[in-house]
Amino acid sequence: MPPLRPARLRRAVPTLLLLLVAPAPALAQMRGHGGPVRALAVTQDGRTAISGSFDQSAILWSLDDGTARQVLRFHEGAVNAVAALPDGRFATGGEDGRIALWQPGGTAPVRVFSEHRGPVAGLAVSPDGRSLASASWDETVRVRPLAGGEGETFEGHKGNVNAVAFLPGGRLVSAGYDATLRIWPRPGEPDPPRVVTLSSPLNAAAAAPDGEIVAAGADSTVRILRPDGSPRAGVELGPSPVIALALSPDGRRIAAATVAGAVAVIDRAEARVLFNLVGPGLPVWSLAFRSDGELVTGGGDRLLRRWDMRGGTPIGSLAMGRPPDELARFAGDRGAEVFKACAACHSLTPEGGNRAGPTLSGVFGRRIATAEGYNFSEALRKLDIVWNAETIARLFEVGPARYTPGTKMPEQTVGSAADREALVRFLEKATRQP
Repeated sequence: MPPLRPARLRRAVPTLLLLLVAPAPALAQMRGHGGPVRALAVTQDGRTAISGSFDQSAILWSLDDGTARQVLRFHEGAVNAVAALPDGRFATGGEDGRIALWQPGGTAPVRVFSEHRGPVAGLAVSPDGRSLASASWDETVRVRPLAGGEGETFEGHKGNVNAVAFLPGGRLVSAGYDATLRIWPRPGEPDPPRVVTLSSPLNAAAAAPDGEIVAAGADSTVRILRPDGSPRAGVELGPSPVIALALSPDGRRIAAATVAGAVAVIDRAEARVLFNLVGPGLPVWSLAFRSDGELVTGGGDRLLRRWDMRGGTPIGSLAMGRPPDELARFAGDRGAEVFKACAACHSLTPEGGNRAGPTLSGVFGRRIATAEGYNFSEALRKLDIVWNAETIARLFEVGPARYTPGTKMPEQTVGSAADREALVRFLEKATRQP
């Protein structure tokens, strides 16, 4: 029903589905997600990618021909983080706080980690491939041996931890909303972490092969720090926050993506922008280098795109168009204006399908938590609500936390009774099925 923001989604029934799509031409854009592409990782051989989306799924892709191999559905909520392991396995981390370990071709996760008490925002694999680290909005960083055994928890951040990376030698670095970057001792070492306080909340971090650290966040500045955490350089991109970073395998280039959709490619040694990637203007949520010469991006248009790093040109057709605007035919309708906040996560028609939230097509007269193909929490499944003009208006009047306990959406209301009425009238006509 109401808008479901990224990183505010919860648990789902485990299932693994094959994506049946016609083969795409080599070098074409990769299309398959129903929502923005939140996370990306590429295997060391550069042949396979895994992507995570706000639509609650992860997809395994063949980068050689641009086709989807599998759709993985396990998390109830956005898949915020993914990682490719050296042995061919993959890891996914979700807003539900769980981390799933996948074997390619398997029918379910081979292992699930459930230690976190908040959304998982970042994953990293140790240089030797034996450990998996995670960053979470529960203010912790955790590292666990993939072969089994006790893991370790690192505490100290005073807010959401948004990113984690392994430094050469096995130490961890994490970055969070509290504007701190923390360099942690190796597991088992008693030393305190080195805390570097910066001037802005941090959304992303990456570690270079020589130990330098790159971090960026709300103030649009990409910061390059020495291995001890002392600042070496800064590159201002402005004005939009940086939400994703990636380092080329050789560590020479930084790719930095912003909410506005710009991607800057930076020479790390010289701390200068080499060129910018020009896309459709929607947020670029994720980045991964396929090689020193090729970058893969995932964005708000639900596509994966490939870029030639020799000059920042797209590989294949760029297809600058945005997703179809379902609201164009309702221009001037006040209810449609109110609904705009929901449009990124909810479609209105059967063709639009489920996105981060379920489709609203046919919502009037539908029992809560019964939209086909969408994974709802158990708490919602137990509620006795049928969506109609009265219940929808009440939802936005009192807020989801009170009216639908266990919902995946953030707390919000529509304070104006006239706006609520306009929204209900709009939904009644826009979601009516033929």
